[in-house]
Amino acid sequence: MSSQVLSEQSLAVQGFAALLRAHARTTRNLNVRLVAEHNLTISDYEVLLRLSWAPDRQLRRVDLAEQVLLTASGITRLLDGLERTGLVARESCASDRRVVYAVLTDAGLAKVEEATATHFAQIDELFAERFDRDELAAVTGLLARLGELPADPVRVPAA
Repeated sequence: MSSQVLSEQSLAVQGFAALLRAHARTTRNLNVRLVAEHNLTISDYEVLLRLSWAPDRQLRRVDLAEQVLLTASGITRLLDGLERTGLVARESCASDRRVVYAVLTDAGLAKVEEATATHFAQIDELFAERFDRDELAAVTGLLARLGELPADPVRVPAA
């Protein structure tokens, strides 16, 4: 989008464009570091982290997909790679054969703990370079409000 077209947009549209740009650059930067240092993509890391937080270090694959905002096929591809490297295991539900769990292995737990130490430090560094403490508190509060939006927007009937 050219700067002229963007300048003609509302402040909300400009803010949204800045949010998208910031998200893309930040995640790309952090992803490069995670891959270089831990051989994990940022998506791999998020899945391992969420499994580490889950009871018994396991989640239904469908629930995990919802948490990380992936489709069923997207989570399958991601988990297939993590399973091949031994970081995640697939486990069937004893009471319902349709349910399949993603389970964090001991190797996966060790990997996510190792990656967390450097990843969180890199996030702190990245934000500290750009924001002082008050600005960071303000940005965090503002973005948290956007995160509270309903998952499915309300559809207004056509007039």
